[in-house]
Amino acid sequence: MRQFVSAMCGLWFACAGAGHAQTVASEPVVVVELFTSQGCSSCPPADAFLQHLARDPAVIALALHVDYWDYIGWADSFADPRFTERQKAYAHAAGSRTIYTPQMIVEGQDRVEGHQPELVEDLIRSHLAKAHQVRMSLSRNGTQVLITATANPPLHDEVRVQLVRYRPEQSVTIGHGENEGQTLTYSNIVTSWQVVGEWSGTEPLSLQTEAAGDDPVVVILQQDGPADILAAARLD
Repeated sequence: MRQFVSAMCGLWFACAGAGHAQTVASEPVVVVELFTSQGCSSCPPADAFLQHLARDPAVIALALHVDYWDYIGWADSFADPRFTERQKAYAHAAGSRTIYTPQMIVEGQDRVEGHQPELVEDLIRSHLAKAHQVRMSLSRNGTQVLITATANPPLHDEVRVQLVRYRPEQSVTIGHGENEGQTLTYSNIVTSWQVVGEWSGTEPLSLQTEAAGDDPVVVILQQDGPADILAAARLD
């Protein structure tokens, strides 16, 4: 399914507690974002493929549910208009006014419309084979997460430090719309996506931020645009 966004509509937007310590250093991983909707009949195969990717330790698979199909009979219970705006920002950065579901974005760079698992897997392998300029580690103590990173060679442009939380899995019975009557299981459902800082990439990064609750934590260092993802790490 696709939605055409008119340039006339102005729809583009710039858009320590108690507990044990946990530390993880970023190994090469690839971030795959799936823009999806419970009201999209084309999406269940892509949702199932994301479940497969979520089991791969070399992939951080994230499902962002959009709200622009809610009007056709079923309001997506996971949808967030901010995720719709993120997808629009990706389209705008690529010089497009068209957004699709399902759509996967690989490493903030490669746009894959529709359900194309072979292409996505090829892109993942290609990104894993590349040299990584940025190294990042995360350390959690209670509700506090410490983010540290270095770049070699130093970066030329600032990057956004983003904190993502997600729900690992949930099943939903669809009551109306194109998927009416189906019980669908979703994986890695993004519940929040926050910019918690900016980093120049010329000096080491050390940033502490709050991450309360039991949901897994993902930190993504990404060029503005949104554009290339330079590093990512996860705390389960």
